[in-house]
Amino acid sequence: MSKTLHTRRKFLRTSLLGGAVAWTVPIFLERTFSALDAMAADSLVGGVSGKDGPILVILQLAGGNDGLNTLIPYTDDAYYRARPRLGIQGTQVLKINDHLGLHPKLTSLRGLYDEGRMGIVQGVGYPNPNRSHFRSTEIWQTAVDSNKTSTTGWLGRYFDSCCEGADPAVGVNIGSQSPQAFAAGEPKGISFARPEQFRFNSSQSSDPAAADEFFRSMNETSDDRNDGGSIGMLKGSVDSGGDTLDFLRRTGLDAQMSSDKVLEITRKSKSPVPYPNSNLASSFNLVARLIGGGMPTRVYYVGQGGFDTHSGQAGSHDRLMGDLDAAVGAFTADLKAQGNFDRVVLMTFSEFGRRVAENASGGTDHGAAAPLFVIGGGVHAGLFGQTPSLTNLNNGDIIHNIDFRSVYATVLENWLHAPSNEILRGTFPKLPFV
Repeated sequence: MSKTLHTRRKFLRTSLLGGAVAWTVPIFLERTFSALDAMAADSLVGGVSGKDGPILVILQLAGGNDGLNTLIPYTDDAYYRARPRLGIQGTQVLKINDHLGLHPKLTSLRGLYDEGRMGIVQGVGYPNPNRSHFRSTEIWQTAVDSNKTSTTGWLGRYFDSCCEGADPAVGVNIGSQSPQAFAAGEPKGISFARPEQFRFNSSQSSDPAAADEFFRSMNETSDDRNDGGSIGMLKGSVDSGGDTLDFLRRTGLDAQMSSDKVLEITRKSKSPVPYPNSNLASSFNLVARLIGGGMPTRVYYVGQGGFDTHSGQAGSHDRLMGDLDAAVGAFTADLKAQGNFDRVVLMTFSEFGRRVAENASGGTDHGAAAPLFVIGGGVHAGLFGQTPSLTNLNNGDIIHNIDFRSVYATVLENWLHAPSNEILRGTFPKLPFV
């Protein structure tokens, strides 16, 4: 048997294809999938599963979230001198200690912190920071030094290292384009855009109208929503080669799961929690249902855009913080109701923070280090890293004191039980948040 056919067989038998899933693809590909699935009927491959094990959910805040107005040093006079218009007053801040507080909109996150289920890592960045959205996003997603490049992402290397033989759905990205973090030597991970943007394949559904109506109601959002800012979702390009497997992945796996399979999964986990009407909430709603329904996924990836707040930041950032808080609040409440909260860790990141000083347009420009959140039943609450100085700056930017790869190393070693040295191509000190 040829190596290519063997690869196809493994791919089909370990994926959601073969009757469980129908993709919105040309008919010749649908027939090809059916034929290859029949040939592979005797080939069963086990693998890593997220049905019972730990799950990592990554939330990308695309565009460069303003860390100083997210975790606010409300007793620091330098903060108010640098931000006479954008500075948030101490009377409004959700205080977590005598010096720092959360943005006023982050009430659910404050609750999680008080419960002992949210860690805040301060001053996260990397040496020689790059202020390009695309290059800095690439650095975060590939986890290499700022003067190097990589054809694989840090999660892709996790898949290669620890998930051989696993279902390709070991990683699920809610979006139309796979993040560069998923790029691997042997492609794994599937991407599909928001469900309401795809048609269901009626040939695979016993009741396509009901299935379509179900998914529309599950993910209903307003048509006039706007994530704000000049930068929406920023994803790295993925170059995984040009073999047959990659072709099938890019044509088949980046499309919509069948209504039958989605209904089968989501019926196992009916959310008692109302989700707000936003793109981010829809993504979290879907992730929660897939977790509750027993998907074998170990890593979920979702995104919120609009954080490139060069002008008029006050209103847009307030709204973004409100959307973030409401979506995360609903998601964590859903996981708790399922009994899955203790086996999920949610980690946020943004490609960089903003400058300390506000600009003349009532906004902030591209910066460097910023805080991130880690949330989950297995997370230890607290502040990690030193509170950055607002007077000892690098060209107007906060100087990082935690390399983002230390956060990755902690998640890999202590949560996913993976060899961080191999995956990150270096040794980085771990943090005690999990």
